[in-house]
Amino acid sequence: MVKLPEADGTLTEYRPNRAPRVFAADSTPFRTRSPLATAHILGDPLAGNEPFGPPMAPPPPPVIDWDATLQVRRDLWAQGFTLAEALDTAHRGMGLDWPGCVELIRRSADEAKAVGGKLAVAVTTDQLNPFAPATLDELKRAYAEQLEVVESVGASAILMCSPQLVPLGLGPDAYAEFYGDLLRQVSKPAVLHWIASDWNPGHTGYWGHQDLDAALDALIDIAKNNADKVDGIKIAALFLTPERQVEIRRRLPEGIRFYTSDTENYADLIIGDEQGFSDGLTPVFNPIAPVAAAALRAAEAGDLQAARDLLVPTQDLVRHLFSGAGRSIIFFKTGLAFLGWLKGQSSHYQMVWGESSARSLPHLVQVYRLADGLGLLPDPDLAERRIRAFLGTYGIEQ
Repeated sequence: MVKLPEADGTLTEYRPNRAPRVFAADSTPFRTRSPLATAHILGDPLAGNEPFGPPMAPPPPPVIDWDATLQVRRDLWAQGFTLAEALDTAHRGMGLDWPGCVELIRRSADEAKAVGGKLAVAVTTDQLNPFAPATLDELKRAYAEQLEVVESVGASAILMCSPQLVPLGLGPDAYAEFYGDLLRQVSKPAVLHWIASDWNPGHTGYWGHQDLDAALDALIDIAKNNADKVDGIKIAALFLTPERQVEIRRRLPEGIRFYTSDTENYADLIIGDEQGFSDGLTPVFNPIAPVAAAALRAAEAGDLQAARDLLVPTQDLVRHLFSGAGRSIIFFKTGLAFLGWLKGQSSHYQMVWGESSARSLPHLVQVYRLADGLGLLPDPDLAERRIRAFLGTYGIEQ
């Protein structure tokens, strides 16, 4: 038994699950589905990774634990997932600058080649000064520079928005021309990635429209008009209900995927129905990789009920990982790293940007409880030793 704290500050006795679920690793690429999994990075626990960096100065580059960071990626490739690299899950823009991204991309690409994994990489303009205005030509060159890195490692591109396009006041035709030019530079179909203004106010007016519905129509038109260069679209937006996501999915022409990043209703969206399914470009796959892979393979075999039976029970854990109000939700990576440590994926869960401490004791204990209840901890004894050691640092003696 383990004494675990509850949200109200009391302690309860918890009996760990001694029957972990075992899923055989299968790195075979999926036949009809395209799951893109994002992954976190881990800082070197022995390095001087100061939280947020020194006051009134740019933070120094983080020192990354490359062995642990690449192990997270190997575990995803072992289940057949495509790694979606250098997004915010990898601390891009939150501790990892563009030079750091280049090293991460190249190391991940080398590892992907070694294990036969697939790689997609985020492309934007974050090598430019975010606080200074940029011209259209400067933004074109910035995108081209990042695309060159992606092309050089043989990865496909995830074309992220650049908030520095917004102040230029471009209309929809100019956005269509700009993105058409970008897409002509890719050798593999790319994902168009939009974080809408209801999630990021800095993107207000993106695609040349203030109205979100009109902006969505413009994005879909760009995808349709460049169909041979577009793998799919991914939208992060508060206005996207599950029903709306299905509606958008059905509007897309054959061959262009809709990638959901929904952390609430992902099971039904990804499993789909008789009229189709959504793919996922999401951090959801990371914490539940073996179960998610088994569910996707069941769905590919036509057994949607078996897929649903596997995936739906994971929703409580995932919803907890992504829970929080205001800023706290952006620290979902803390739970991912903590869970990876409990699984034995790494020897620590130290993170850059001081994020190891960004979630509360009750939050992380609930991660343990939910993951253990699902049988997701492959070595229950190791997980129990680690949770006991973790609780001891908070003065909870067992």
